[in-house]
Amino acid sequence: MEPNLLQILFLGLVQGAAELLPVSSSAHVIVAEKLIGLDPATPAMTFLLVMLHTGTMIAVIAYFWKAWRRTFFASAASFKQTVVHVGVATVATLVVFGILKLLIEKIFMRGTSHDEIEDLFGHLPLIGCALLVVGILILLTGLLRKIDGTRAITPLSSFWIGVSQGICLPFRGLSRSGTTISTGVLLGITRQRVEEFSFALAVIITPPAIAKELLRLLKAHTEAASPHHLLHLLGPGFFGMIGAFAAGLLALKLLSSWLEKGHWAWFGYYCIAFSGFVFFLASRGY
Repeated sequence: MEPNLLQILFLGLVQGAAELLPVSSSAHVIVAEKLIGLDPATPAMTFLLVMLHTGTMIAVIAYFWKAWRRTFFASAASFKQTVVHVGVATVATLVVFGILKLLIEKIFMRGTSHDEIEDLFGHLPLIGCALLVVGILILLTGLLRKIDGTRAITPLSSFWIGVSQGICLPFRGLSRSGTTISTGVLLGITRQRVEEFSFALAVIITPPAIAKELLRLLKAHTEAASPHHLLHLLGPGFFGMIGAFAAGLLALKLLSSWLEKGHWAWFGYYCIAFSGFVFFLASRGY
């Protein structure tokens, strides 16, 4: 069943509110999809999820642009350093994700009727486990790092942040922002700087994710090659993008405020509680 415009707008608001908080937007959207009777594992729905990510990506650019100009684009030297850091993190992300994808599809999913990692996106027990893991990580980070760090981002810290991001990509529920920001904070980087860096990485990886899901969509729906049908599949997603953009801006303000006030651990408590709700839904057959 394809979602109607009202359902897409609802999913956009959920995505925007959760994407830019360290609580796993994908887990929230997938749970919302299941509750309203949609299948998160279908190519159309996985591509819609990426479309919603696009709305929040635009919100990230709008929100952080001034801060990035003061830090990453302050001078030619700062920009060059930023390119190195983002490049190291992105390469690390792609390598780790590629290895995990290969292991999952060729070993753990070998011999099953589903052989793509995207087919796991609707598996609630796995999402619940991922939420529990990231909740514990955020909670420990908040408890261990009550005082803000003083270190700047280096190529080595960029590498480890990129590794943590790569681990998140195959698993819905393992919050990308929660994991990367926690990793940076544990490495002693200032909370504001690692927040800015984490969302800069998100802007880099989102366009390739959109292209990948578009190819998957076209492969699964050969009739989608026609411009009319392509517009039918993609058009409704723009309504969700608008909702995700608006909710994302509000969520970013909340996240920055809580980081400054040292309330990072609160997100960990929420993820752990939400994982319990996901396990409950799984036990009810959703």
